[in-house]
Amino acid sequence: MELPPRFRVRGWLEKEDFQRLLEFSKYVGREGGLSIFELSDEKARESGLGPADILRELEDIKSSIPQQDLEAVEEYLRRKGSVRVGLDRARGELVISSELMLKPYLQEYTQGLRYSHELRSYLAKPYLYADLIKHMAEKGLIVDDKVNLFSNARLSRQISFSGQLRSYQKEALDAWAKNGNRGVIVLPTGAGKTVVAIAAIATAGVKTLIVVYTKEHVKQWSDAIRKFTDASGLLGAYYGDEKTLADITITTYQTAYRYAKELSPRFAMLVFDEAHHLPADKFKAIAEYMLAPYRMGLSATAVREDNKQEEVFPLVGGVVYQKGAAELMEEGYLAPYVIRRVTVKLLPEEQKAYDELRRKYMNLAMGRTFQEVLEAAKKGEPRAVEAMRVRAQMQSIVQESASKINKVVELARQELARGSKIIIFTQYKRQAEEIAQKLGALLIHGDIDKDARIRALDTFKKLQNGVLVVTTVGDEGLDIPDANVGILVSGTGSRRQFIQRLGRLLRPMPGKTAVLYEVVASGTSEVVQSKKRREAVE
Repeated sequence: MELPPRFRVRGWLEKEDFQRLLEFSKYVGREGGLSIFELSDEKARESGLGPADILRELEDIKSSIPQQDLEAVEEYLRRKGSVRVGLDRARGELVISSELMLKPYLQEYTQGLRYSHELRSYLAKPYLYADLIKHMAEKGLIVDDKVNLFSNARLSRQISFSGQLRSYQKEALDAWAKNGNRGVIVLPTGAGKTVVAIAAIATAGVKTLIVVYTKEHVKQWSDAIRKFTDASGLLGAYYGDEKTLADITITTYQTAYRYAKELSPRFAMLVFDEAHHLPADKFKAIAEYMLAPYRMGLSATAVREDNKQEEVFPLVGGVVYQKGAAELMEEGYLAPYVIRRVTVKLLPEEQKAYDELRRKYMNLAMGRTFQEVLEAAKKGEPRAVEAMRVRAQMQSIVQESASKINKVVELARQELARGSKIIIFTQYKRQAEEIAQKLGALLIHGDIDKDARIRALDTFKKLQNGVLVVTTVGDEGLDIPDANVGILVSGTGSRRQFIQRLGRLLRPMPGKTAVLYEVVASGTSEVVQSKKRREAVE
């Protein structure tokens, strides 16, 4: 049987304090100027005092008790199994309070946790909710969970998944489940990430918030959930003017950021579509301020050019499954593909202007990398700001070169003659409009209203062959299974963007081989950018 601990008190005690201590302890004597007491379970029971009451009584004199003695008393009371820790929410954060000195039990949490002297409690980011409950229980603490997320977390009724998962989709779902129902799944566009998430929602059976990038994606997800489950009566959409909360609610990143604290206590599962957007500072807050312990991120690539995925993916559970386009092509799940680099030369006057601007840029950059120049420009350094302006002029010359546009039109006409269905990708609205005009093609860019974009997309889907020109607005959510040719006119060195654009062509169909052309201006920075982005699929 464990003996009750002794504790020492410095100096002389007031008679009243002495009598209070005797309500739960025995006086042993004095030694070296210290009064010695021993906890007494029997006296505490007779006085009707529990562990929390004892700690409260010691609060007024704890500065007179050696730290190691105080910790020994707290540890003993904790092992008695009666010390309670309150867990609540205030101003969007978790509040952890106790009569117990909690610091020794929470020292592992260096991120997302801080002490509030005002509340005399620890405050934690809500994403730590489930981890903190588990951690404190393992430490032997009884958690009085006033947040109580799980009391109303189950779906109103069980839903069933009617889809058939491919082998790699099952592997992804299993990896997520084994990681405590958390993690990022990385699969190329066209590999069925959405279906994996829908299967996870049906399996978990808890209220779910799905966060998507655009309003168009809200409808796509809603349609997919209706297709693969019987959850149609449990669906809601929460964005813009539509604010319908339901057991399974689809929202946008912008709306989820704006209402994170209000949405937080309603959902036990989070799905982040296109999870590479999360590292943006304000979107990161969604992952931090939501309580949901079940978390799934979906992305076509595990990397960002700024490497900020290292900061945020852990908030979702880290990358738990990854498979590339080449592997899935070999297994027959994606269409086979070829990437063809087509090189053009700038017109002589374009090349001359480009070279002059490049010399000017190098002088202004002073040997710094582009990222270093960019950071300096953000801080307002005049040379860096001017360097970025010059670089933009260089890019404009390259991207809008007559040589490139002529080659794109030539390639598109050749492929049309073969009966191909073609998507032309460009960064710039003006360039997109010129190419579409020369080819009589359908066009989608950000300044075209939503209804017109939907009409253009629906028209293209119904065509057996034809051309659709898109700017970056088409990098995500473009679903055209029979498109077999892509022409990359202008872009960046972004591996993520390249994978997404290639993925638009990889939905398998009998006899289909996808072709992605890169039209690159020789003697320019495009050559380096092309090499960099192709590394993502080689």
